Amino acid sequence: MLNKLNATTQKLSPELRKILTNIGWLSGDRVLRMGMGLIVGAWVARYLGPQQFGLLNYATAFVALFAVLASLGLDQIVVRDIVRKPTYRDKILGTTLILKLIGSLVTVALTTSMIGWLRPGDQLTLWLVGIIAAVTLFDAFNTIDFWFQSQVKSKYTVIAKNTAFILATLARIILIQTQAPLISFAWVLVAESAIGGVGLAIAYQVKGESLLGWRVSWQQIKTLLHESWPLIISNLAIMLYMRIDQIMLGQLVGDQSVGIYSAGVRIAEIWYFFAIAIVNSVTPSIVKSKQQSETIYYNKLQKLFNLMVIISFGIALPMTFLSKLIIVVIFGSQYAAAATVLAIYVWSAVFGFFGWVKGVWIVTEGYTVFALVSTCCGALMNILLNFWLIPHYQENGAALASVISYSFTDYLICLIYPPARRLGWIMTKALTFSSFTSRRTKL
Repeated sequence: MLNKLNATTQKLSPELRKILTNIGWLSGDRVLRMGMGLIVGAWVARYLGPQQFGLLNYATAFVALFAVLASLGLDQIVVRDIVRKPTYRDKILGTTLILKLIGSLVTVALTTSMIGWLRPGDQLTLWLVGIIAAVTLFDAFNTIDFWFQSQVKSKYTVIAKNTAFILATLARIILIQTQAPLISFAWVLVAESAIGGVGLAIAYQVKGESLLGWRVSWQQIKTLLHESWPLIISNLAIMLYMRIDQIMLGQLVGDQSVGIYSAGVRIAEIWYFFAIAIVNSVTPSIVKSKQQSETIYYNKLQKLFNLMVIISFGIALPMTFLSKLIIVVIFGSQYAAAATVLAIYVWSAVFGFFGWVKGVWIVTEGYTVFALVSTCCGALMNILLNFWLIPHYQENGAALASVISYSFTDYLICLIYPPARRLGWIMTKALTFSSFTSRRTKL
C-alpha cells in the first residue's frame, strides 16, 4: 500500500508535490485547532454561559472591525511581490512589518475610543476591547509567515503557531478549573499571539535567514500603500459583513443573543480552514500560470472553484440536518437555540469559499477597486438586512442576512461587472456541476 502511494506521489510534478505537502501541513494545523479548539472552546462557552460568552465575542468582533488597519490589506500583495521579486524580499518584509506595527497602534487607539463612546461607563467591555486590541501588535510579526507562504513552506508557521495554540489551550483549561474571571480569557489571546510571533522569528532564524537584514524603504511604503488602500477599505467592508451581525445583535438585542449566535457561527466557520489551506498553497502556482497562458490560468481557477463546491456542499448538507444534535452535544442545552443559526449560516460557506478564490483572481489581475466596490456593496446590504431582520428574528435573522450578503459579494456581483463576468460564469459552472467533466488541469 505504502509502495503504491510512494509510486503515485513520484509521478506528480515537483511543484504539485510541494503544494500537496504544504496543504497537508496547513490542514494538519487546522485539524488540530479544529479538534482542540472546538472541545476547549465549547468548554469555555459552557463555563461562561451565553451572557459572558456573548460579551467576549462582542468584544472580539468589535476589535476585528478595526484590525484591518493593522493588516493594511497587505497579506496577498506581499506574498505576490516576494514571488515576483525575490531579490527585494528584505525590503518588502521590513517595510511591511513597520507598516503593520503603526497600523496596530492606530487600531488600539481607535477601538478603545469607540467602545467608550458606544458603551459609556461599561468598564468591563472597555478592558476586554483594549486587551484584545493589543493582539494586533504581536500579529504584526506574522509578516514572517508571508515569506514562508511565498516559498510554499507553511510547515514552519504551523509548528510555531501550534506551539502557541497548545500553550494557550492549556491556559484556558487552567482558567476554567480555577474559575477565573472573564477578563482572563482575553489575556490568553494576547499571550497566544506573542508566543506565536516569537516562534515565527525563531523558525525564520533556524532556516538561515535574519530579521536584522530587513530594511525599510520609503519608496516601498508608497508602493505598498498605493496598491493596498482599496484592499484596506475592502477588508473593512469584509469585516463589516462578517462581524457587524454580532455587534448589531449586542446593541439591538443583548450579549446573550450574541452568545447563542456565536455558538452556531463557530461550528459553521470552523470548516473554513479547508478553503484557506488550499487557496494559500496554490496561490503561487496560479500567479505563475497567469504568465504562461490565460487558458491554463482560468482552467486552474475552474478546478479550484470545483473543489470549493465539493467541500462546501459536503459540509453544509449534513450540518443542516444534524444542527440541533451537534449544538446540544457540544455546547449544552443552554445553547439549543443556536441550532437554527447553524442550519442557516453554514450555507454561507459555499460563497465564503468562493470569496477566497476570487481574492486570488483579484490580486493577480490587479482589480483591487472591484474588490472595494463589491465588498462595500455587500457590507451595506448586510447592515440593512440586519436592521430589518434582527428586530424580528434575532440571531436567526442575522444568520440569514449573512448568507444573502455573502452570495451577492462573492458570486452574483461577478455576473454584473463585465471584467469579472468570465470568473462569474466559472463559478456558475462549478455551482451547477457542469464543469466537473472537463479536462483535468493540475493546480
